[in-house]
Amino acid sequence: MDGAGGRRPVVVGVDPDPSKRLALVWAADEAARRGSPLRLVHVRGVLYGGYRSGEARRSWEQGDEALRSVGERVLGEAVALVESRRPAVEVSASLADGEPAWVLREEAQNASMVVVGSWHLNTRRGLFDSASVALPLIAHAPCPVVVVPEPEHTAQQPTYLVVGVDGSPHAAAAVDLAFEEAALRGAALRALYVWHPPLLGTLDEEAATRECRRLLSEATAGRAATYPDVDLRHEVVRGHPVQVLTEASAHALGLVVGTRGHGGFAGMLLGSVSQGVLHHARCPVITVPV
Repeated sequence: MDGAGGRRPVVVGVDPDPSKRLALVWAADEAARRGSPLRLVHVRGVLYGGYRSGEARRSWEQGDEALRSVGERVLGEAVALVESRRPAVEVSASLADGEPAWVLREEAQNASMVVVGSWHLNTRRGLFDSASVALPLIAHAPCPVVVVPEPEHTAQQPTYLVVGVDGSPHAAAAVDLAFEEAALRGAALRALYVWHPPLLGTLDEEAATRECRRLLSEATAGRAATYPDVDLRHEVVRGHPVQVLTEASAHALGLVVGTRGHGGFAGMLLGSVSQGVLHHARCPVITVPV
């Protein structure tokens, strides 16, 4: 649902754990920067199993009501946090039933972006939970999806964002959003082309590097006039995309990538590269549908 004046809201999935609020804070700050409304969505727990007796039915109803009460409390605390941090932001809240990935995919249809949290416990858990929410959401959402890691990392000064560029026409959307995000924050932008040499055959490395730089320049051409205050830096780096992007994210404000590509970013964001970046990046990862 659009906010006041037809503005599409920033949507954030609210985790039930009160210690995990970085995604909520990130979304509130983003809404404030954009002058957008903020929509908080919490998917309450669901009780499973049938009932045969009146006593079992009453017990189920009491449990269901308890879950609703917990969900309402979670949302109330989240709204209070946003109103305290960003009082000028228009806030709405929704307590939803269903699978979190499905609920957020539906919310994404009318959102400017969707924000979810993650926490790096290990490679199997995280991303609210990564396997069940973030990846399906990224694969199907028509708007950018932001995955904000827990715990908080420290951005390097002066601040910068990183955008992954692969030379494909699909990269344009990611580059556009990266410039916009950098301008909103008064940050520099590192446009990064990861060159992964072929395993077989010979290759003129110098010529390949020149071609990568040409593609990188073409991918960012024209944006400087629109965003004259953004300090743009071109970088061609040899290596594996997951490792290079993870290292680049260590002290960045954010890492911007497209959901499709070729070359060093083949299969993003549905293959091993995308999952590796989402699991290991130390800064928020902003995925852009293309």
